[in-house]
Amino acid sequence: MSILNPKKLSVEFRKGVTTTEPIVPRHYTLTHSDTTAELFLTIGLSYAYDKINPTRDEVLGKWIKKSKSYSFYIHLYVGGAFSPRVITMRNYIFRRELPLALEAIRYGDKEFFSAHPELDNSPIIVYFMSTISEFNKIENWGTFSNYNISKPSSI
Repeated sequence: MSILNPKKLSVEFRKGVTTTEPIVPRHYTLTHSDTTAELFLTIGLSYAYDKINPTRDEVLGKWIKKSKSYSFYIHLYVGGAFSPRVITMRNYIFRRELPLALEAIRYGDKEFFSAHPELDNSPIIVYFMSTISEFNKIENWGTFSNYNISKPSSI
C-alpha cells in the first residue's frame, strides 16, 4: 500500500551528480510543503543546506560504503531545542511519514536504482537524533526493495 503521489514529487540533481552516478558521495535532502503536501528531493554531492528550514523536519540521507557493501544512512533531527512535548510529537510524525520519505527517495532516484540494482537490498539505517535518550535511537528500516512503488504488489 503506497501513499506516495509521484505527481507531488519534484526532483533536482545538483552539479556533479547524474541520474546514475556516483554512488558515493550521493546525498539526499528531502523537504516538503505543509501547504501543498508537495515533496522536494534534492540529490547532490552534499546535502542541500539551502533547502533546510528552521523547523528542521527534513530527511537527510547518504550512501556509505564499508568494505565491499553499501548502506544507506538517514539522519532525522527529532529535537533538542524543543520542549519534550514537541519532541514526542516530532518523533511520532517522523515515524509515521518515514515510509513515504523512503518511497520518495526510491521513486525519485529510480534510474539510479535501475543502474545499481544491488542497492535495493542494502540496509537503511536511521538515526533519530535527540538530546532526550528515549528518542535518540539508531534503527534498521529494511531495504529500498520494501519501498519500491514501481514494482507490482504481491497482494
